[in-house]
Amino acid sequence: MKPMAGAGVLLLAALCTAGCMPEKTSSITQAELVRRTQELFDSVARGDQTPWKKYFAPDALYFDEKGRNMDKTALVNDVSPLPSGYSGSIKIVNPQSHIIGNTAILSYDMDETETVFGQPMTARYHETDTWLERNGEWQIVAGQVLRYYEDPAPGKADPKQFRDYSGTYQLAPGNTVTVTSEGAELYEQKLNKPKQLLIPEAGDIFFRKGVEGRWLFGRGDNGKVDAIIDRRNNEDIVWKKTS
Repeated sequence: MKPMAGAGVLLLAALCTAGCMPEKTSSITQAELVRRTQELFDSVARGDQTPWKKYFAPDALYFDEKGRNMDKTALVNDVSPLPSGYSGSIKIVNPQSHIIGNTAILSYDMDETETVFGQPMTARYHETDTWLERNGEWQIVAGQVLRYYEDPAPGKADPKQFRDYSGTYQLAPGNTVTVTSEGAELYEQKLNKPKQLLIPEAGDIFFRKGVEGRWLFGRGDNGKVDAIIDRRNNEDIVWKKTS
């Protein structure tokens, strides 16, 4: 029994050692990741590729807000100075992170301001980067960017045209939408759903608040409205006017 007892003590000690080992402390902090990330975007306007060469791993994968899939070479080459008459900056805000051992995930918003020959522009993005420590060096091995959707600037509509727009449009049998006007406002309402305001953008083009895409009122050869073109990402769904 003594050998078995001795083996049990050794097994218990091994289990305790494994279970009581503290999780490996990472050698980087969220604050340092944010500092490095801000350094990257501070370099964009002047076209300084140095931090991009430094902080991106040779085998990095990067997917930008335009849908481009780039390796490190393509990404670095994409960093170039803004044209004459342009200026801008990108500020990192709302960072969040998970840092475990030699892996760190940093997720954050980017507030961009740009001035084009004196005219201000703004945009908001979200990016998530994965950092990996290899051979004592922390570098980004993967990054993905998206752009937050924002409604276009409202334009002015001619309420006199609303009579042309009003009516029922059919996508398929039993699937219709009704367009109505109330004073200077235009609404659409699908079957068994609440009506939504159609906000004018330009001419026969409207949009719905918070909904990506445009509604275009199509006209036939006679100049009369005969369809709604629901345009999403340059693809069209056509609703034919029935009444």
